[in-house]
Amino acid sequence: MSEAYRKEITQRLTKTFLDIQLIRLVVSEPMWGYKIKKTVETTFGVKLRHGALYPMLNHLEKEGLVACQKEQQGGRARKVYTATAKGKEHLQIYYTLLKEQMKTKTELKPA
Repeated sequence: MSEAYRKEITQRLTKTFLDIQLIRLVVSEPMWGYKIKKTVETTFGVKLRHGALYPMLNHLEKEGLVACQKEQQGGRARKVYTATAKGKEHLQIYYTLLKEQMKTKTELKPA
């Protein structure tokens, strides 16, 4: 698979499943908004605007999928996000459904 095509698919998946990607990130380690933004940009090659990130984080928090805690860091307060048990379960269901979808084989014929 060409690198350009791989990058395009990664970006499309990240944009479409931004909620899943954000939960995945905070499952791996607690993160604050700016770190999440930079991680998404460097890992997935997707420019993430504050206008998309923070409403999604607020939505995930409202749904009980992530928790937010204010922490003092070098004289400034940061909201640090972590995944809740419900968020981890949500992620596991996503993985299970994705595996089920991948089991459905479609035979591809060489071009």
